[in-house]
Amino acid sequence: MTGLRLGPLLRYVDFGGHGTASVWVETDRPAAAEVRCADGAYGMSRTFHVAGHHYAIVPVTGLTPGTTTAYDVLLDGRRVWPPEDSALPPSTIRSPAVPGGSLGTGGAGSMGDGTALHVSFGSCRWAAPAHGEPDPVGPDALDTLAKRLAGDPDAVRPDVLLLLGDQVYADETSDPTRARLARRRDPAEPPGDQVADYEEYTYLYDESWGDPDVRWLLSTVPSCMIFDDHDLIDDWNTSAAWLADIRTEPWWQERVLSGLMSYWVYQHLGNLTPEELAADELYAAVRAEPDGTDLLRKFATEADRDPACVRWSYRRDFGRTRLLMVDSRGARVLEESKRSMLDESEERWLREQVMAGRDAPGQRAGQPTRPAEEPGERPSGQGPYDHLLIGTSLPWLLPPFIHDVESWDSALCRGERGPRWARFGEKLRRAADLEHWAAFPDSFDALAALIAEAGGGPDAPATVSVLSGDVHHAYIAEPTWPAGDAPDARVLQLTCSPVHNSVPGWIKLGFRLGWSRGARRLGHALIRHGRIHPPDVDWRRTGGPWFGNQLMTLTLQGRSAHLRLDQAHTRSGEAELVTVERRSLTP
Repeated sequence: MTGLRLGPLLRYVDFGGHGTASVWVETDRPAAAEVRCADGAYGMSRTFHVAGHHYAIVPVTGLTPGTTTAYDVLLDGRRVWPPEDSALPPSTIRSPAVPGGSLGTGGAGSMGDGTALHVSFGSCRWAAPAHGEPDPVGPDALDTLAKRLAGDPDAVRPDVLLLLGDQVYADETSDPTRARLARRRDPAEPPGDQVADYEEYTYLYDESWGDPDVRWLLSTVPSCMIFDDHDLIDDWNTSAAWLADIRTEPWWQERVLSGLMSYWVYQHLGNLTPEELAADELYAAVRAEPDGTDLLRKFATEADRDPACVRWSYRRDFGRTRLLMVDSRGARVLEESKRSMLDESEERWLREQVMAGRDAPGQRAGQPTRPAEEPGERPSGQGPYDHLLIGTSLPWLLPPFIHDVESWDSALCRGERGPRWARFGEKLRRAADLEHWAAFPDSFDALAALIAEAGGGPDAPATVSVLSGDVHHAYIAEPTWPAGDAPDARVLQLTCSPVHNSVPGWIKLGFRLGWSRGARRLGHALIRHGRIHPPDVDWRRTGGPWFGNQLMTLTLQGRSAHLRLDQAHTRSGEAELVTVERRSLTP
């Protein structure tokens, strides 16, 4: 009998009133995968085959907007989910009501129907140890959220969960995973206790998504994902010199291809809408083959050779909230004289998505005309969204001293102070992980300009929020622009990590000092030494830093926005989420 190996993951739910969703599953053999909902909604898809594993993305249709329905998963006609002995609640799909129509047609609430939208996010998650085993880094915030929702039917459930990178750690494996690797190959041979190929990547996803509580959570809360470095390797694509060095390692080619292939299967496909999946030529080709491994491997080889040939970034609209998940790892231009966080195509895509549906009179001087909308698509003067969320695994706004160090280092590496300083700069960049937006100064300024433009004009949203992780703590920062350039929207950098990981003492000290006045003065001296212009915006910390395993949640309703930060604490031997910060982000 065919079994369910992993999943189901509820990945996509339509917020436009069309009653569609998608559910991802991994099975232990070829099968017809079905999703049957209690209200009659239904979907079916045959599995596809990659590297000895079988998967399906099941498109579900016929959902009734404004309702929540339980669902079962069947393989070849036999029910495999929920498990017969499960004590957890049924997995459900909640289809939002959108009486005002699709995005851009108005409506009182951020979902278009007057109700609030709850967006939870975080990054950097080691899989939690097995139940009953000690956890040296404290309780897992995702696992703790799952227990809260499963145990309290009145708890507010996120409408979407954003996982902003390091969903798995290919270079930092757990003891159980190391034991599995040792049974398969000699760990004394490179890459040692890191994963080596596609099969070993499946171990990471088994461990990360196989925990019963997390598995239930991901089956009932839609998720959006984007990779960061540890999904491949620490400091992935830091620099051209780094890339040249890693490519000399005999194990790297298999690692990077397997990392990209597994990301496509386990994370990327679920980020796409059913319409995007239906139009995806690679997805269709892989499904058409008895074994799609070679096709997917060819794709990964090309993506590694020419990152501009693939787009991992994507857009989701949740009523009157627009989310843009931006690839700030694979889309980089690494040549020192042209360093950019995003290649030209990616920059153009980001701008198009930010500005889609915006009124031309709101644009700033010198910017190209925005595409016109069809007459009557939305009321004049009302923008297509009330809130813009830009998800990027790496923070745009760092503590000012750290920002200045990264900008200074980038100047050294491109030869601003000569070859000896350039060699020092490259060593420092790798040793200190100096590869955030600040390490790409032109890209930092370009994003600042785009955000200012997006937040201005008669159709400006209420908020523009950059959502990030990576730095193993949480904080809120707010930028300010020179007089005359300031946007009308409130702009925030909202950073939240880790979901479940360690927070070394030096990180706590460094990030606390990075906001200090003394450190800022030292940073200004480095900027002068590097002969670079200061950034076009200034910013200050308005919340944090907070350290711990945590998740941040935005509640968006109409043009109001509220923030809540929850940390996983152990009390009386049990893990629970404790709210450590709650505030309004709008007047």
